Amino acid sequence: MSDPAYRREELLIAVIAQLLEPCRSVAVGSASPITGAAALLAQAQSGGRLRVSLLGSHRHNPFTNGGVELFDCAAQGRIDAFFLGGGQIDGAANLNLVGIGAYPRLSVRWPGSFGSAHLYHLIPRVILFREEHTRRVLVPRVDFISAAGPSSNDVNRRGGPYALVTGRCLFLFDRARRRFRLASVHPGHDAGEIAEHTGFAFDRPPEVPVTPVPDSRTVAVLRERVAVGIAEVYPRFAETVFGGARTAA
Repeated sequence: MSDPAYRREELLIAVIAQLLEPCRSVAVGSASPITGAAALLAQAQSGGRLRVSLLGSHRHNPFTNGGVELFDCAAQGRIDAFFLGGGQIDGAANLNLVGIGAYPRLSVRWPGSFGSAHLYHLIPRVILFREEHTRRVLVPRVDFISAAGPSSNDVNRRGGPYALVTGRCLFLFDRARRRFRLASVHPGHDAGEIAEHTGFAFDRPPEVPVTPVPDSRTVAVLRERVAVGIAEVYPRFAETVFGGARTAA
């Protein structure tokens, strides 16, 4: 059977890569093969001008002191973009990485906040990514705020939410209104479906565009170049999405 023109993961990678324009530097944390691949795609499309820090990589990580150096660079304003997700995300872009229930009596416990609140506050373009798009994840209000989307007007904050990418659509965040706007729906989905599966209210234009699909040139870069880079850290992902023949170093 021949390959499709693009795969679902390749669409998401391409969407996220576009959100990184015109950043100069981006950092990618753990367990993020799709966002990591998006950073590498954006780097390739920029002609190498985009500096990428991919946690776990030797080839694509300029840091020598891990998270300590990442946090220092963020505080110095040297990182333009970062990615965050959450077990719950609400309409104000608050994130919950702690668990479900009334803290501290949680019915479900997640790994924890780590440095999400710090980086959310400092890095100008934080792109939220959660492939699952259901009311279980996209809730009216998170049970616990691990990282706050908005801050009060008297807080000096250069960082914050820029967009939310899911398996169904792309939202952009309006910082003035402190809410999401539906920017596009991925092929095969529609605005009614997005509303049905989203627990928070959001703005939307009268006609919602369809997310542009990656063109043949982008797909070629993904399968011939990005696949090699991401396989270093996520070999199983590279094998599944791109095929083993394309991921040999």
